[in-house]
Amino acid sequence: MSFLNTPYARTLTLVLLLQGGVYYAVASRSELTPVARPLALFPGQLGGWRVTQEFPIEPEVQEVLKTDDTLNREYTRAADGSQIVFFIGFFKTQRYGQSPHSPKNCLPGAGYEPVENTTIRVAVDGHDGPIEINKYVTERGDEKSVTLYWYQGHNRVIASEYWAKYWLVVDAVRMRRSDTSIVKVVVPVKNNRFDDATNIGIDFIRTMFRDLLAALPS
Repeated sequence: MSFLNTPYARTLTLVLLLQGGVYYAVASRSELTPVARPLALFPGQLGGWRVTQEFPIEPEVQEVLKTDDTLNREYTRAADGSQIVFFIGFFKTQRYGQSPHSPKNCLPGAGYEPVENTTIRVAVDGHDGPIEINKYVTERGDEKSVTLYWYQGHNRVIASEYWAKYWLVVDAVRMRRSDTSIVKVVVPVKNNRFDDATNIGIDFIRTMFRDLLAALPS
């Protein structure tokens, strides 16, 4: 019974209560689902960055993701050839169990070992103050990468999975909406220069953030 007094148990209980709140707040009345522009219309040229490859989502992957719309692209920076993979997964509703999958769960399942898990703050145009996002560093053999990611809905940037659940309940009650997105920027690490990879990702985020706000429902 001592397990029930641990921080993990209390957090788990809070998450379950929040999910229950969503069910009764949203399922008990009609939900408003936003009209969103197709993510395929997201700009292919962003400052010094341009699309160099599209990665279609395979049907078996989509079965797991359950997104309503997805963007999965490689962008290359003309100045130095730096490359990133940019992913957006949009969910118009979470009423039927659809929800973003955290890279902290997906990447280890694909054989990537976590090296660093923290949050960083990034100053961007179009937002009051810096945004707080996750920095998740992984490696698999010689392959290393920095993943910068967050959850976004209604112009709100959220790093924490638990706060994302909290705002899901608030928005379901207040706005009758449960739409959300997960945004990820993945940067390969070269020659173990993790800081360089992080700065490349930050540069891309700063370049594209206003376009991101325009692409997702507010």
